[in-house]
Amino acid sequence: MAELKKALTAVHVWAIGVGLVISGEYFGWNYGWGVAGTLGLLLATLLITLLYVTFIFSFTELTTAIPQAGGPFAYALKAFGPWGAIIAGYATLIEFLFATPAIALALGSYVHFLYPGIAVIPASLVSYALFTGINLLGVEEAAWFSLIMTLLAIAELLVFLGVVLPHFDLQTFLHRPFPYGWAGVFAALPFAIWLFVCLEGIAMVAEEVKDTNRALARGYISALLTLALLALGVMISIGGVTQWENLSTIDYPLPESIALILGRENPLTKLFASVGLFGLIASFHGIIISYSRQLFALARQEYLPASLALVSSRRRVPYVALLVGAALGMTALLVLDTSKLVILSTIGAVVVYIISMLALFQLRRTEPGLNRPFRAPLYPYFPAIALGLATLALIAMAYFYWPLALLFFGGLLVLLLGYGFRLRRSRTKVL
Repeated sequence: MAELKKALTAVHVWAIGVGLVISGEYFGWNYGWGVAGTLGLLLATLLITLLYVTFIFSFTELTTAIPQAGGPFAYALKAFGPWGAIIAGYATLIEFLFATPAIALALGSYVHFLYPGIAVIPASLVSYALFTGINLLGVEEAAWFSLIMTLLAIAELLVFLGVVLPHFDLQTFLHRPFPYGWAGVFAALPFAIWLFVCLEGIAMVAEEVKDTNRALARGYISALLTLALLALGVMISIGGVTQWENLSTIDYPLPESIALILGRENPLTKLFASVGLFGLIASFHGIIISYSRQLFALARQEYLPASLALVSSRRRVPYVALLVGAALGMTALLVLDTSKLVILSTIGAVVVYIISMLALFQLRRTEPGLNRPFRAPLYPYFPAIALGLATLALIAMAYFYWPLALLFFGGLLVLLLGYGFRLRRSRTKVL
């Protein structure tokens, strides 16, 4: 069986976790203002923050007990067998594969903001080629690159808050703060989830962590706290700079808000837009690591073509999975806009959270003797809260964005039918 190189430390795990998600602070969440207003999105974000606090503390038990590259796929396989594994694997792939082109489009938009002569789509496609190439160099090299990008992105967000907060105006933040009532809060849930989505992707590199138990637990929890503070700070500060309608439909709300304060031609505005790429690059790069490991894990278990599990002899990275994932992402960004990519990704995410919490309950019941270096605190309340909030979010997204939900579940049905047909055919051959 192909093996991955163990090279990551607790700092790498924290950097990969923050890096996976930090682009959510740079764009995507602001689409939630368009359906909920400032206060409505803030309430949705507080609700989702509670979901992630309870989920990550519970999910870490699974990650340390079953440190495999498949992440939720591996947990569902152990808890529910191949059918549960297919659902978890599919949902995880949708989450990560559709998050990546959304970030690529934002990267293209930032480049276009800086250099209007460069079109968004070509810049997005070049990003895919470049960062897939970096990942082909090896996981240790990729993790160090992720660490550097993440530190730069955090520093940039702190500078951003220092520039914007002195211009915060409460009256501006409270302009039409709750225009669509509680319906808007539920409609904004996918955009609030975007602030944290893919954090569980740390699990995809569990096989490549040196001190698996301690490093994973510390990395997960410190990453969650970092992201929660940054997310709330950015959202509240920008909401007090200009009326939310001015920023609710663009992919570069941070440089645009600074431009409103300092002027579009101000050198600091240009500088911020330039270094603003760091946050997007950190997430883009980290998610490429994660979806390639998910493709690798599914192929290794023979749910996908075996070629996706091929590992390069020198660098020990799943190079076919990296290349195929890039091709799929490039196709997605050509046919879907950013908001639809965000919603599809978050639908996949909440399905992952639901099946992961169900797996946690199932394994506590069926395998009480399983080695659990980290146990979910306040069990069963934390995983139950996470399960309930994830289910609520899925129902809300299925209601407000039903065409995309149909697309998601239609794809899942096709995959399940295909697997069932394959099983039936294999049994027929045996008979």
